[in-house]
Amino acid sequence: MIPARNTPRDQFTLESVGVVMQADPALPAEAWGVLNPASARTTDGKLLLYPRVVAEGNFSRIEIVEVEGNGEFPARIERQGYALEPREPYEHHLRSHGGVEDPRVTFLRPLGIYVMAYVALGQHGPRIALAVSEDCRGWKRLGLLTFKREANVDWSDHGNKDAAFFPDVVHDADGDPCLAVLHRPTYLVPRADGRVEKVLPEGVEDDRGSIWMSFVSLKDALTDTYKLTSTYHSTLLATPEADWEALKIGSGTPPMLTSSGWVLYYHGVQGKEPSPEDPTKNVCYRAGVMVLDRHDPRRILYRSALPVLSPESPHELQGVVPSVVFPTALDVVGQRIFVYYGAADSRVALATTVLDDEILIPPSAPESAGTYA
Repeated sequence: MIPARNTPRDQFTLESVGVVMQADPALPAEAWGVLNPASARTTDGKLLLYPRVVAEGNFSRIEIVEVEGNGEFPARIERQGYALEPREPYEHHLRSHGGVEDPRVTFLRPLGIYVMAYVALGQHGPRIALAVSEDCRGWKRLGLLTFKREANVDWSDHGNKDAAFFPDVVHDADGDPCLAVLHRPTYLVPRADGRVEKVLPEGVEDDRGSIWMSFVSLKDALTDTYKLTSTYHSTLLATPEADWEALKIGSGTPPMLTSSGWVLYYHGVQGKEPSPEDPTKNVCYRAGVMVLDRHDPRRILYRSALPVLSPESPHELQGVVPSVVFPTALDVVGQRIFVYYGAADSRVALATTVLDDEILIPPSAPESAGTYA
């Protein structure tokens, strides 16, 4: 049963349980922190995290970390190399050296593969790129996500972040079976003369960062995996509403299907970003939750009025960017869910809750992993 919209507190509220991973001072690749991980369960049930690790100069890689524990809190982590390091032209920037950042991993049930959506920081700013894997360890790049031009906008020209795929088939506006991906365009377009312009689609007046949904042809993706990068029917899903998310919102964990619908943990930002007129930055990142209709995920059935996780502990309040909780990964064990998040842009932390709803499809685990009811 879906609670009434904007119920203050509910089963989705998360309890922070502590830090899972911090930077190793002996590793130069982690000099500026480890944060914002993806997660996945392998076919034999092992839990892997994919944190963004940041070297001097804000140069980011995506690491592979195996997690061992008793199902409640990780007892040990083991670094096992890198899933991705900046290699392609779209992952390099002349001034900042570029990077690969903030991954989300989804197990695509119709294709039987894992897809990683990540931020490629290239010469024209952040863009969304994809890589796929059959075993969670070896990743093959597919390239940048592309968008069909609609409503006078091609999102391929815009900065874009916070992408995550749904794990199973949904239907587009025409009722056709498809795959879906969430993303957060910046609305900013770099021009050849060095200017950056803000461009909004026709009919959109709110220029704050918001969550969009685009679709991928299921038929095409089943024929050619590279077609996962080709999207159409981009739709505005959600804009900032509450005071705690007044600056912008963005998707967080890949969606999880429950008996109530698709559950999505997302982030909301309050405060002030730096500008040419005032370079100071004073922001607070919190987490909220939405439930989307199972059959038409463009419909929001429920959205938390209050955050379900806020920065309160020292590891969330103090760091490279203070006062940040940034959810990016969700693991399922029975009816308990574990949300991994970046804390203060410096470390990886964990929060948890037990759901009353039946969990039907976890976002990042095949059925053979055996981690859910």
